[in-house]
Amino acid sequence: MVRGHDPHEPERSFWFTPGGGLEHDESYRAAAVRELAEETGYVLEEHEISGPVWRRTAVFDFASMPYVQHEEIYVARLADAERRPQVDAAHTEQEVEALDEVAWLSRDELISDGREVFPVALLEPWDEFLAWNGVTRDMGEVDE
Repeated sequence: MVRGHDPHEPERSFWFTPGGGLEHDESYRAAAVRELAEETGYVLEEHEISGPVWRRTAVFDFASMPYVQHEEIYVARLADAERRPQVDAAHTEQEVEALDEVAWLSRDELISDGREVFPVALLEPWDEFLAWNGVTRDMGEVDE
């Protein structure tokens, strides 16, 4: 998970999944792997992620700008995370300003932390996506 804040609301801190925009002709799966490396330093291959387990459209404001973001959310299992290739995270200027921490967190840790979590479904039991059956759950449009 990534902990960040809105630069225009620095007192509001929240956890969210790594991710970002698609680059030219890039698939969602390729973007998920690239963004994970850029934001956390963990390098995975496309075949190492499952999903998309969730799909949603998020409508939100950030830095006083409205956004509509179409998201696909993937899951990876990292049995030997400490042995995974790592690279230096490559943050944009906006990310440097808004990102505060990257951490591996359990559902209980997310709940007990007390900050907002995006997607909020991560506060629900994780059985559904950990035992993913190949069907993508459409979460619809979500105002955050």
